[in-house]
Amino acid sequence: MAAATAVVSRRGNDQFRGLFTDTWDVSCTLNSASVATTATATDTVTVSGVALGDMVLGMAIGVDEAGLVRRAYVSAANTVTIVTYNPTAGSVDLGGTTLQLIIGRAVV
Repeated sequence: MAAATAVVSRRGNDQFRGLFTDTWDVSCTLNSASVATTATATDTVTVSGVALGDMVLGMAIGVDEAGLVRRAYVSAANTVTIVTYNPTAGSVDLGGTTLQLIIGRAVV
């Protein structure tokens, strides 16, 4: 498992007026490990203040994902986990790239 570095986040709920009590706009450098065919891999990003139940609304990555399937979710306090599944016929290594996440805490 790789951990993200150079994490920059902006916290505030002005973008979604009334839908969320808090939001995070996170940008970081991520260097995921190579993912073998039909295998999964996980990476983590430390985001101060997020908690279980918060939603990852969007994720963007700065390279061609080469057929990989990715999902991001808040897995623990201050931690977002990115799961990468490789359904392709060969190993894929994306190398280092910029990852952007939008996270929201819903009004309950």
